[in-house]
Amino acid sequence: MTIAEILLLDYDQEISNTRRTLERIPEDKPDWAPHAKSFKMGKLSMHCATIPLFGYYILEDDGMDMANSKRKHADLTFTTTAAALAALDENAAKCRAVISATSDEAFLKPWKFSFGEHLISHDSRAASFRKLCFDHLIHHTSQLGVYLRLLDIPVPALYGPSADEQWSPK
Repeated sequence: MTIAEILLLDYDQEISNTRRTLERIPEDKPDWAPHAKSFKMGKLSMHCATIPLFGYYILEDDGMDMANSKRKHADLTFTTTAAALAALDENAAKCRAVISATSDEAFLKPWKFSFGEHLISHDSRAASFRKLCFDHLIHHTSQLGVYLRLLDIPVPALYGPSADEQWSPK
């Protein structure tokens, strides 16, 4: 198997998990947060919907300096659940296409991520993608699951059963 084929196995599952979580976000609580230091629910939802776009940048760009990025930051304004799902679908499809088109050789090239002179990481594109796209997406999708629980909204079974749902492979 190629690196792309292996990544896509995980990618499709994580996008499905994120989608199933976003489907449950209530439209009447975009400004709700469990703590003053926490993301607002709407902003966190849109962040999850746009993380695949960052994965796309990792595979398309030679590196990224967040202090001087040529890429425009994604709009994290929550309007509706349907709009968040549409953003996820669009960004996920764009990222999936570039994963499929990326060669093993390109995945193994280093990808520098910095903020000005501060080096954040300088790993292979494959490792950068796993850390900065997959792990990032899993973290924030799980965070949304906690928000759902605190609002007494059923939490989807993502990696096994939740207290609200039995798990079955999707």
